[in-house]
Amino acid sequence: MASYTPPDFYQIEGLLAEEERAVRDTVRAWVEEHLMPVIGSCYVEGRFPRELVPGLADLGVLGANLPEEYGCAGLNNVAYGLIMQELERGDSGIRSFASVQGALVMYPIHAFGSEDQRRHWLPALAAGRVIGCFGLTEPDYGSNPGGMITTARETRDGWVLNGAKMWITNGSQAGVAIVWAKTGDLKDPKSIRGFIVPTDTKGFSARDQKGKLSLRASDTSELVLQDVVLPRDALLPGSGGLKSPLQCLTQARYGIAWGALGAAMACYDEALRYGKQRVMFERPIAQTQIQQVRLADMITEITKAQLLVLQLGRLKDAGTMTPQQVSLAKRNNVDMACDCAREARRLLGANGILAEYHSMRHMANLESVYTYEGTHDMHTLILGEAITGLGAY
Repeated sequence: MASYTPPDFYQIEGLLAEEERAVRDTVRAWVEEHLMPVIGSCYVEGRFPRELVPGLADLGVLGANLPEEYGCAGLNNVAYGLIMQELERGDSGIRSFASVQGALVMYPIHAFGSEDQRRHWLPALAAGRVIGCFGLTEPDYGSNPGGMITTARETRDGWVLNGAKMWITNGSQAGVAIVWAKTGDLKDPKSIRGFIVPTDTKGFSARDQKGKLSLRASDTSELVLQDVVLPRDALLPGSGGLKSPLQCLTQARYGIAWGALGAAMACYDEALRYGKQRVMFERPIAQTQIQQVRLADMITEITKAQLLVLQLGRLKDAGTMTPQQVSLAKRNNVDMACDCAREARRLLGANGILAEYHSMRHMANLESVYTYEGTHDMHTLILGEAITGLGAY
């Protein structure tokens, strides 16, 4: 890919602080130098480029918005969002890796863990010495996590966990898992607690999900827990009820809203460049009305999404952001990115199906992003309830 210039039709660049731009530009340069040359082959091979993890850690992108005292970058949430944007401009699977590590593993340890747990785990996770995964979704309980059947039985010395988790990013390479289980009545979502589970614990196993046609450069696994014995201090003491894992998902969805924007920006950039260079009937195809409609629609929706996530980030930094606002951003930006990727692929014609171009890879990846961390339809119902005060679940 040639040198990248992001779309900025409304001069949003001027709304960013100098540090925010510097963080974004640093990650952008790393993506160009290290990720873009290999991501096409990784996707075709179905391989996560684990060799890039040390570089990601050195950039400080893992748990970047968590405090410096735990080895993290301590960035504001707009800078964190811009990191997610640039990583997903490369590939949704790479952003997923960073999202899970930071928002779904490090965040719950920071938010619900003891100080000893924070001191022990967060620096290692920030440095990429340990990779983590998040075990909430189960084979029969996706959009209804409160129905989970994984159990944690308290014993005299600690806990025993039994159950299975599905669609777990980083599962097969993780050294630690944050596992959510019910400690009481299976019908009671309030009994849900979080546990820190080292993956070398007896009875814990992870199996790769085979046959994926999306997120092929990302590890996705099933976790199985069979009489996994844990010490008493494996419990995240501040966790309690379904609100705890949902709090984690809010953090991840925030990053996804920014990340999907990055994928859309990459597709727009590729389509614009290609449209100017591809000559048909003695003129560039970008000079035709059909392709200009595509490009105009893409830049319009990207610009709206840029403004949306920037304001969301400012709200998050002010401490006033709500989960419903995050649902709106995740829902809008992922849907928008799916449309941009599809239209970019179509503008590219037959070349658009080749791995040397990026739009079809983004298109396939975004179909997973459309579904995970709350499906598009579930976020629609969340917004519907926020608007009407009436739950339609």
